[in-house]
Amino acid sequence: LLPPAGAAAGPGGPFPLLSRLEAADNEVAELGADIAALPALKSLDVANNQLRELPAALADCPRLKEANFRGNQLKDKRLEKMVNGCQTKAILEYLRAGGRGKGKAESAREEARKKKREKQQKKDGRDVEQDELEEASKLLVKVLHVSENPAPLVVKASPGVKDVRPFIVCCVLKGVNLKAGNALKRFLSAQTKLHEDICEKRTAATIATHDLQLIKGPLVYDVQPPDELKIMPLGRKEIKAKDLLRQLQSEAEEQRKQKKRQNVSGLHKYLQLLDGKDNYPCLVDAEGIVISFPPITNSEKTKISRDTSNLFLEVTSDTSLQICKDVMDMLILKIAELNRFTLENKEDSGSDDESDALCGPGNLNPSQNVQPMNFPLVVEQVRVVDTDGNLKVLYPSKTDLTTVSSLLTVIR
Repeated sequence: LLPPAGAAAGPGGPFPLLSRLEAADNEVAELGADIAALPALKSLDVANNQLRELPAALADCPRLKEANFRGNQLKDKRLEKMVNGCQTKAILEYLRAGGRGKGKAESAREEARKKKREKQQKKDGRDVEQDELEEASKLLVKVLHVSENPAPLVVKASPGVKDVRPFIVCCVLKGVNLKAGNALKRFLSAQTKLHEDICEKRTAATIATHDLQLIKGPLVYDVQPPDELKIMPLGRKEIKAKDLLRQLQSEAEEQRKQKKRQNVSGLHKYLQLLDGKDNYPCLVDAEGIVISFPPITNSEKTKISRDTSNLFLEVTSDTSLQICKDVMDMLILKIAELNRFTLENKEDSGSDDESDALCGPGNLNPSQNVQPMNFPLVVEQVRVVDTDGNLKVLYPSKTDLTTVSSLLTVIR
C-alpha cells in the first residue's frame, strides 16, 4: 500500500503531512509495517479489501484516531469482532499488546515499539509547541465586508482609463499607529521599498496612501488631458499635470548633470510611463479635487501624518489586475508588521520626518518579537464599479491576502 521505508524522502517518511488515507474497495491484500512511517496519520480507511492480518506497527502511528477495517476476512476472530464494532482504540491496544498467543520475541519487539512511540510523542509535543509559537507570531487582520459596513467607500471607474491605466484596487485600513517615535518614517520607507521591489520601480504598479479622514467619497477613477488635470503634489503648490512633468524632467536632467551620471534616477525613472498619452489617469474626490496622479504623486490634500490612524490605500497598474492585488497584499502585511513593531517597542512621541513617500528606503526588521497584537487591523472592503454601477473589483475578496497567509491571520 505504501512505498518501502527506504524510499522515505526525509525524517518524516515519504508523506510526512498525510493525515487521511482512504483505500477502501481496492483489493489490498497486505498492510505492511511501513504504515508506521506516517507520523501525521489520523484517519485510515481500508474497508472491503482482502486483508488477512493487521500489522502490529499500526499501534505505532502516534496520531491515529479513526480506522475502518470492516469487510476484511481477518484470521484473528477476536480482532475481527473489534473491527466490526469500530473500536479503533481497542484495536490499537490489542495490536500493541501483540495480539493473542504471541511469544517473548514479540514482547521484546513491543517494548522497542513502546520506546519508539514515547520518543515520537516527545517530538510531537515539541512540534505542537513550535506550531503554536508560529501561530502566535502571525499578525491579525480582520476584514469588514461591504454588507456589514454602514457607509462603504466606492470607486467609480470611467471608461477612459482602459486606454491609459486600466487596473485599480483599493481598500480602507483602520487602526494604524503612526504617532509613536519614527513610526511614520518607517511607514514611508516601507512604501518606498515596495515601489523599488515588487512594483519594479513603479513600472509594474504604483502605491498611493491617503488619510481617510481627508477624503470625501464617492471617488472617481478618471482620465483628464495633461493641460486640464490640476493637482497639489506632495510638498508642492498646485500645478497642471503637463507643467509638473516638465518640471520633474528638468529637475531630473539637472540632477543627472550634477552627479555626472549617464541616466536619471529615483523619482524621475518612471516619468516616461506617461510619454505619448493624450490623457493622464487620476483619482478624484466628491468635490472634484484630484487626490492622486498615478504613477507620479499623491495630493498634499490627503497626505498622511503622525495623527493618521485610518488609511485609504490605492494600487494602480497598466500591467494587470493581479499585480495590483499582490502589491496590496504585501502592503497590508508590511503595515501590520510595522504596527506591531510600534506597539511592542514603546517609543516616545518625537519629531518625525513627514517627507514624501518617494524618499529613500529604510531598514526594516519588525519581526523580532513574536508576541501577538492585541487589536487586529481592520481592512474594509472597497468596491470598484463602472459608470453603470456594475462591479469590476472587490478587495479584499475571499481569495485575496492568500499570498501572505503564512505570516498573516485573516479573520473574515
